[in-house]
Amino acid sequence: MDLQLQGKRALVTGSTAGIGFAIATALAREGAAVVLNGRDAARVAQAVQRLQASAPQAQVSGVAADIATAAGCEQLARACSGTGAAVDILVNNFGIFDPQPFEAIGDDAWQRFFDANLMSGVRLTRALLPAMQAAGWGRVVFINSESGVNPPTEMIHYGMSKAAQLSVSRGLAQHCAGTGVTVNAVLPGPTRTEGVEAFLGKLAAEQGVDVAEAERRFFREARPTSLVKRFVDPSEVAALVAYVCSPLSAATTGAALRVEGGILSSMC
Repeated sequence: MDLQLQGKRALVTGSTAGIGFAIATALAREGAAVVLNGRDAARVAQAVQRLQASAPQAQVSGVAADIATAAGCEQLARACSGTGAAVDILVNNFGIFDPQPFEAIGDDAWQRFFDANLMSGVRLTRALLPAMQAAGWGRVVFINSESGVNPPTEMIHYGMSKAAQLSVSRGLAQHCAGTGVTVNAVLPGPTRTEGVEAFLGKLAAEQGVDVAEAERRFFREARPTSLVKRFVDPSEVAALVAYVCSPLSAATTGAALRVEGGILSSMC
């Protein structure tokens, strides 16, 4: 299927690895010019090289900026808009997580999660949305989580930030009504990123089993409602996001789209 992304320019935040890099790869292979982002300049440069190697015809660039801060968001937005080419697609993928018991989460941590997981997307959308509206076309996608509607007791501050992000996404979609700009949230479940691979390896060693058995136990004991009974692959998230970013998805806006393996048992 041709997703009609030739000539479109996409910014994917937090895209040097994991879900973000998979999304950037999917968009680049569909013909979009892609801007990668991360906090470390060396990692951004390495990610640009990896993506260019896997999609030789793609236009790929990178900007290092810490978008957990207002200054970093301004730096990234300025770098992207200062080239003379507008950003048509904004994928707000950047986010942090850190399991902690509620009693141990101090005020600074609550603020850090609010700034990183919520305000990074708010600030970048506020900066880049006007050009999309003026052009009469644009896509804004928030990479959310099943935790946005199913708050994890082991990291309540993370669930808070994702629930707030869902509200922002829906409100922005309503704000953009009739403009040709769509806004959606995509909700992954537990995904096989580099961090999860390390987590599984550690879990397997602690339990004295192989990684495959550790994964089976995790879904049997920690995520029993999963219907796929495995970690989602980043490419599976990226496939949905690429469609949502395309002109083919013009009637999909204001939605919270799931790619969480059926963990959420509610029908809507």
